[in-house]
Parts: sequence; C-alpha cells; structure tokens
Amino acid sequence: MADRPFSSLVSKVSPSVPGCPQPTMIQYIRDAAIRACERTLAWRYQSPLFNLLPGVHEYFYSKPANTDVHVLFDALVNCNPLHKLTLEQALYQWPCWGDLYSGEDPSVLWSLTPVSTFNVPEYNEEQFNQQNSFVLPQSIVAEASTPAAICQLTPDKYIILPLPDAQRTYEVRMFLALKPKRNATGLEEVVFDDLEDVIIHNALQHLLVLPNTNWTDRELAAYHAKQYIFHVSERRARANLGNMRGVMTARMQSFGV
Repeated sequence: MADRPFSSLVSKVSPSVPGCPQPTMIQYIRDAAIRACERTLAWRYQSPLFNLLPGVHEYFYSKPANTDVHVLFDALVNCNPLHKLTLEQALYQWPCWGDLYSGEDPSVLWSLTPVSTFNVPEYNEEQFNQQNSFVLPQSIVAEASTPAAICQLTPDKYIILPLPDAQRTYEVRMFLALKPKRNATGLEEVVFDDLEDVIIHNALQHLLVLPNTNWTDRELAAYHAKQYIFHVSERRARANLGNMRGVMTARMQSFGV
C-alpha cells in the first residue's frame, strides 16, 4: 500500500495558521499522526511469516520502513499464542536468556559442517554444484526448548524465550500496531485517510498555542482540542470494534415466588 505524504494536509491546516512556514506545519502534522496512531492503534499490520533459528533468541521486527512498533497485539508460533512478558517477568523466569547459542562461541555453529568446495584450485561440475548440508552442533541447543514467551526489548527488537530448539520448525506469525518514526515523511494511505480529522485537529491544537506568532489563538486551540478528543475517542472505539456489528437481543427474566 502506498504512503500518503504529511504535506498533503498543509492546504487544510494553513488557513487556520496564516503565515506559518510549511516545514513547521509538516512537523506538527507528523507529530499529530504519531499521537493518533498511538492512541487509536488504528495502524494494524501482520508481519510476514518467518521461521525461528535454533539457539537464537533475539530478533528484529519485520515491519515497513520508517515505522516503529507501538503495540504487539499477539505473536503465535505454529498457531500457538506466546505469553507476552515484561522484561522483569522474562528475567525472573529465564535469567540466562542472553546466552546466544546456549553460551557457545558463534564459531562453533559451523564447526561440524563440511567445508565448501567453492574456490578450490581444482573442481569439476559435480563439485561446483554440490552443496554441503548444514550440521547443527548439539551444544548450540543444549539449553533450548519449545518457545513459550515473547518480550520486547526496544521498539525494533524482541526476544523469544526459551531458546528455540531444533526438534521442529517454528513458524512465527505476529500482529502489530505501528506508528510513524520521527523522521517519516508519510503514513499508509488507508490509515491516513481514516485518521485525517484526528490529525488535523491535533496539529492545529498545538500550532495555535505557539508563542510570539501572528496566528496564535488560544480560544481556537481549545476548540480543536475538544474536537481532537471527540474524534480520537471515536476512532479508537471504531478500531477496536472494526466493521462488525452485534445483534441486540432481549430476554425476559423469570420471577421467583
């Protein structure tokens, strides 16, 4: 999905802040978009499926460029939900989680795999096309087991606990709520269109209270603040409910004698 640039809202913001430089308006529109995504959780994203690596616990989120992960809705391994832990909970349950490859030196990882014949002085067609199979040393997964939990370290990185073993393939599916980075130039078009009113009101709320400008208007800023609260609450509720509508039913209660 294509991104819609933040500059596309300048024409709707500028009439309320005459004389405001365009870079300043874009900056406040970007900040308003970040706040809108944080409060509504409307930018929802499913990461591409991937497999965990045996003995490796630390991974980077797979997400669009110029975005941060604000909320991890859920993470599933082979369709089984992982427990979402705080860092304190993760350290308490797995105090040695930081031991990559069960504490072995990374050089041990390839120690049992035959050396490739590529670039040898003499080779024939069979040697050139031959690919040696990777052999996993058991010491690499000595402390490993079936993944059961996930813990976020930074907006870009998380850990899987305990260390994944090599007994089977572990396929990961993740559902995230995203927000633009501070240097982003736009927002996914569908999300931007849905949050446009929220972003406009919030940007004007902050622009109109800037001191020593010829567009300062605290009364108008208060109006946009109220409109922002209304629209952001409505968008948050709508994001939670989606486009589904329940069926209302009534049941008569029996009276005891």
